Amino acid sequence: MRAGIWSIGTYIPEHVVTNEELEKKVDTSDEWIRTRTGIRERRIASDDVDTSEMSYQAAVDALKKANVAAEEIELIIVATVTGDYRFPSVSAMIQDRLGATKAAAMDIGAACAGFMYGLATAKQFVENGAYEKVLVIGAEKLSKIVDWKDRNTAVLFGDGAGAAVVASVSGDRGILSFELGSDGSGWPHIKQEEHLMMNGREVFKFAVRQMGESSINALEKAGLTKDDCDFLVPHQANIRIMEASRQRLDLPEEKMSKTVDRYGNTSSASIPLSLMHEIDNGKIKDDDIVVLVGFGAGLVWGSVAIRWGR
Repeated sequence: MRAGIWSIGTYIPEHVVTNEELEKKVDTSDEWIRTRTGIRERRIASDDVDTSEMSYQAAVDALKKANVAAEEIELIIVATVTGDYRFPSVSAMIQDRLGATKAAAMDIGAACAGFMYGLATAKQFVENGAYEKVLVIGAEKLSKIVDWKDRNTAVLFGDGAGAAVVASVSGDRGILSFELGSDGSGWPHIKQEEHLMMNGREVFKFAVRQMGESSINALEKAGLTKDDCDFLVPHQANIRIMEASRQRLDLPEEKMSKTVDRYGNTSSASIPLSLMHEIDNGKIKDDDIVVLVGFGAGLVWGSVAIRWGR
């Protein structure tokens, strides 16, 4: 029995903030943002929509697509660093609102690598027979911790949520392997005090090296090589970091997901949002070998190799 992804659901806020709008608030320009990050716009949630609301909407979408009732879910994992409160967990709030009466609930704080940590955790529970169906959510309302006067971070981040129903899949499909890792010596480079703070130069150097390396490692753990990879879904942080990962795998441009231009960096939500975008556009098909890879505050990283399909 192997665990895999039955469905992906998403929630994307309606409000779009373009680079041109940010030009009026901070000392920046559309050209500067696009050339350095690849971002053109991002979605910002309204004041009355917090992380739990976005998580709930993405979860409902995922359950509907999987044809799974909330009562069938036995564990809810929410990857987030922007919960509504310090406690209770977002996952507990979602468990109640969904009516998932059989589900345990926990949050994972692995920042932008959180969705990979969530998938790896869900895989263990499904494959050891503890739970049949697990709901994994990556959701962030980064707009509430960003300093909108800081040109170095205000232009980067957006809000959103993505959810996956994880359960056993058929044949040789499913999550083939994963790699999780941490270099805690880099913790000062991304942190939240009053606002989100980041040493962009150090994070860039770390990510360019680690994203490509972790992608290769996940494939090798599955007994595969980079030639077997059909599609790459990297964390959508910066187009230059993403390009370095693609080049490490020798993939053509059309084989890498790119949604950073429309959503910005949505942390733990970026990979499920990108997955859904590529599925909708027919870029990811059953039996494709798909690599998911992300990095984040900690510094932590995670990669997952999947043979796609239910």
